[in-house]
Amino acid sequence: MNLLVVCLGNICRSPLAEGALRARIEASPLAGRVRVDSAGTGGWHAGEPPDRRAIACARRHGVDIAGLRARQIRGTDFEEFDWLLCADTDNLRDVRRLAPEPARDRVALLLDWAGVGRGRAVPDPYCGGEDDFEHVWRLVDNAAQAVVERLSTGQGLGIIDP
Repeated sequence: MNLLVVCLGNICRSPLAEGALRARIEASPLAGRVRVDSAGTGGWHAGEPPDRRAIACARRHGVDIAGLRARQIRGTDFEEFDWLLCADTDNLRDVRRLAPEPARDRVALLLDWAGVGRGRAVPDPYCGGEDDFEHVWRLVDNAAQAVVERLSTGQGLGIIDP
């Protein structure tokens, strides 16, 4: 299974979600069976590390995302990834617009797909402070835990057998 987490610039929300997902997956029976990456709908930060506040937030939770580098979503992502999981409805709209017709059904909101917040968005902490990054971490880490549970049991996904 290959999961791509998408936000706007790929320096705050999606690298935090990628880090949380990787950490939760590596600590589970899914280790080595699920690949996680992240991207942004925009390319402004391509090649840059995550925002320093995102790096610090993840580090406080024992997760190192400093080595990640931002990239923009590309056409091959729709073939390479089973699910493209978006931080908010703007990202969802933009990714669905880019997706070829058959891939549109594999684009979803991250929290919705994880089963932890129907229609809920992960808010962008970029203009906020440490508390905003912590709030995002709680959301994406809860989502990561739920994703591991769902994939481990195959609950409603039918893709990975335990």
